[in-house]
Formats: sequence, C-alpha cells, structure tokens
Amino acid sequence: MTELGLILAISVLGLAFAGFLIRWVLARDTGTTAMREVSDAIKSGAEAFLRRQNKTIATMAAGLACVIFIIYGFVRQHETFDPTDTALELAFWTTLSFVLGAMCSVAAGYVGMWVSIRTNVRAAAGARTSLNDALQTALRGGAVSGLFVVAMSLLGVGGLFGIIFGVKGGFGANVQAAQQIAPKIPLMIAGYGFGASFVALFAQVGGGIYTKAADVGADLVGKVEAGIPEDDPRNPAVIADLVGDNVGDCAGRGADLFESTAAENIGAMILAATLYQTNAARLGPNVLGVMLFPLVARAFGIIASIFGVMIVRTDGKEDPMHALNRGFYVTAVLAAAGFAGASLWLLQEYWLNFFFCGLLGIATSLAFVYITQYYTEYRFRPVQEIAAASVAGPATNIIQGVAVGLECVWMPVLVISAAILGS
Repeated sequence: MTELGLILAISVLGLAFAGFLIRWVLARDTGTTAMREVSDAIKSGAEAFLRRQNKTIATMAAGLACVIFIIYGFVRQHETFDPTDTALELAFWTTLSFVLGAMCSVAAGYVGMWVSIRTNVRAAAGARTSLNDALQTALRGGAVSGLFVVAMSLLGVGGLFGIIFGVKGGFGANVQAAQQIAPKIPLMIAGYGFGASFVALFAQVGGGIYTKAADVGADLVGKVEAGIPEDDPRNPAVIADLVGDNVGDCAGRGADLFESTAAENIGAMILAATLYQTNAARLGPNVLGVMLFPLVARAFGIIASIFGVMIVRTDGKEDPMHALNRGFYVTAVLAAAGFAGASLWLLQEYWLNFFFCGLLGIATSLAFVYITQYYTEYRFRPVQEIAAASVAGPATNIIQGVAVGLECVWMPVLVISAAILGS
C-alpha cells in the first residue's frame, strides 16, 4: 500500500503548505484605515452570505442523503453486477460518500473565500510600495484555494478507497482477493463526486445571482444615474458587488473546481479498473498500482505546484505575466517529470503510452495560456480592436466585443481536438 500512503501523505503536505501560505499572507501589511474599512465591509458581507448559503445547502444535502439511502437500500433492485453483496451495503457507502463529498466541497470553497477576502486588502497595500509584494501576496493567497481543492479531493477519494479496501479485507487478503475487491471500490464511492456537484451547483448559482444583482442592478445605476465613478466605495452597491465576487468567484468557483477534480479522480479510477480487468494477465498483481495511478499522478502535481508558487517573483520592472509564466513553466516541467515517474512505477509496460498522453495534456494547458493571453492582454490585436471601437461609442464597442467573443473559440476547439486525436 505504498501508493495509498504516498497519496495521503502528499495530500496532507498540500494542506500544510496551504496553511503556511495563509500565515504568510495574514502577516502582510493591511494598509490604511480607509482601506481596512472597505475590506472589513466586504469581509463581513461575504461571511454573512456564505453562512446563510451553507446552512441552506446543508439542510438540502441532509434531505437528499436520506433519499439516496432509501432509494439504494429499499427501492432500487439490487443487481448481481453491483459492487456490493447487499443493497444496504451499497446504500451505506454511497450515502457516506455523498455526505463526505458535500462537506469537503463546502470546506474547499469556504477556505478559498476566507483567504481571498483577507488577501485583497494586503495585495492592495503591497502595491503601494512594491510590485513584487503585490504579485506574491495575490498569487499565494489565490494558491490556497487551488491547493485545498486538489488536496481535499485526493484526501477524500484516497481515504475512502483505503477505508473500504480495509473494511472489505483487502489489506490482509491474497493477490486474487485484492484483485476482486479493488476494481469495485470506485463504483462504491461515486457518491463523493455527486455530493461535491450538489454543493457546487448551489454555490455557483447563489453567488452568481448575488454578484450580478449587485453589479447590474445597483452598481450600474449608481454610475449611470448618480454619476458615481466605477468601484467607488461611496456607492453601497460596490461593496455588495465585491461581496458577490468573493462568494461567487471564490467560494462558488472553488466548490465547482472541487467537484470537477473529484469527479475526474473517480472517473479515472473507474477507467483504471476496466484497464486492469481486461489486462490482468499482463499487469500481474499490481492491481492497486493501476487503480491508484490517477491519484498518484495528481499528488505529484501538488508538489510541482508548490515549487511553482514559491519561485514566482519580480524585480518590479518586468511584466508581471512573465513572472507568472516562469512559475507555470517550472510547474509544467516538474509535473511532466512526476507523471513520467508515476507511469513508469505503476503502469509497467504501458507507461510510455500513458506518459505521452499526459505530455499532450500538459502541452494543451500551455497552449491555453498563450491563447488566453492573446485574447485578453492589451498588447494584442483583439483587445486593441475593442478599445479602438469604443472610441466611437457603445454601439461599436458592443459589435466589436461580440465579434471577438465569437472568434476566440476557434483556437481552443482545434487545440482540444488535436490533443484528443493525438492521444
């Protein structure tokens, strides 16, 4: 069980490093009294909204958990191909996985927002004296959310896998028994991804509605009718808009990313179970290695991300994107090396095939960095054309903006298609 121990250890390391980043960010200067006054208002509103939202989500999740248990245990007909011997056993593990997935999703979203509302004022304060301070504060505060999302997902999925494998007697079983037990477990913990999705749905909708209502319904009125400048704190709707940004774009997006990560982990393990069952003779007794390969590969990604976050710095004269890109390049190289090591270690004769597929995935993410920069940075044609069109008035601004929006999808479609076909 070296693989499972490694996954859990790196997950804890990721959470510990996130804790280190939180302490580092909180130690930064919080700026002037006026800055803290605005920041405190945003913090108070965001925490109040999220407490109320999470209370509603918890109530609905508890009700749905009961429904899941009843359906799986007493309504749905238990089939011979089900991963458990009895309907109640399947109901128990599915419901437990659902509850844990929902709880971890809430935690990942809340921690990300908790840090973001404290990072904002510190990044602004750092910008008064040093570009590097502002850049590092913003990046490290944002990295907390990313680390929590991935580490909590690995810890939850890996922990559930280990618990069920142990309960089913897998640790002390012979090779043949372990080969029978392990491939069934991903189907028993599929509820983990469903619980994460349930929370993400309401977190995204709740935060999204809040921020759009504040931005369009009030902030815009203040600018158009009262003549108050953009993001001026004299307009109460500006505070509400920024609260919405935190509860929607930080907490809601964190829960959404957690859901995606958890579902990808479980889905990859289901594919791994199929791979092992159809190639058991060639893969030998390495059932756990194949099953846990997706989690090991992602765990190595956490280590790569830690190094990438820590090397980002600037001398204050260069474009901040150059410093961020350097961190991304280092992370990509280390992640590729970790993926190669995990493939060689766990997939044996198949390792080269999977490694090149993973390499294509990393290259795809790199391509998306450049595509995104091209369509959103002021140095390139799309943004310059929109800016030029804005001079003539709002009508030409809208026309050019919509045109660029329709244009910008062609490169991502081609890149994704090439990556899939290449794999």
